[in-house]
Amino acid sequence: MSSVKNNLIELLPRSDRKRLLAACEPVQLALAEVLSEPGKPARYVYFPTGGFISLVTLVEGSPGVEVGMVGREGMLGAQLILGVMQPPWRALVQGEGAAWRLSVAGFKRELALSSALQRGLKHYLYVLIAQQAASAGCLRFHMIGQRLARWLLMSQDRAHSDNFHVTHEVAACGCYAADRHTYAQLLG
Repeated sequence: MSSVKNNLIELLPRSDRKRLLAACEPVQLALAEVLSEPGKPARYVYFPTGGFISLVTLVEGSPGVEVGMVGREGMLGAQLILGVMQPPWRALVQGEGAAWRLSVAGFKRELALSSALQRGLKHYLYVLIAQQAASAGCLRFHMIGQRLARWLLMSQDRAHSDNFHVTHEVAACGCYAADRHTYAQLLG
């Protein structure tokens, strides 16, 4: 991965960015790969440079509901800045692509060394909270077609392409419908 292509990393001062990247390893995110589970301690943080990750709240008796997305604008594992090891959601790769991966121990070291990383992550946590608030409002008040349109636009934005892979099950998780056949009709 010749260029960083992750906004959080690119915003760091050069010395902090170089040190962080030296501690990271490049990985490929595979479609449908589960990167974390709720209640289980995180092992790694991920800074996507391509592709995107869905943050899914599990709901008993259903596939869950997507409450956020992470693309190259952010990272998976931001809860660690709060000292919380377990994420509250399942992290599921919805768009394959590359990412920088760092162990939790390595991330904590970098966080202790970089006030710029701390500031950036605090701002990013606010973005995640705002994203989840918008998702909750959309899930509650918008009709299924509007939810699907919102989800497709968010996915397109993170895929950085007009073409990306999506299944009915993935769309249903993103828009939360009990009946995936409704999505099949909407998608054509």
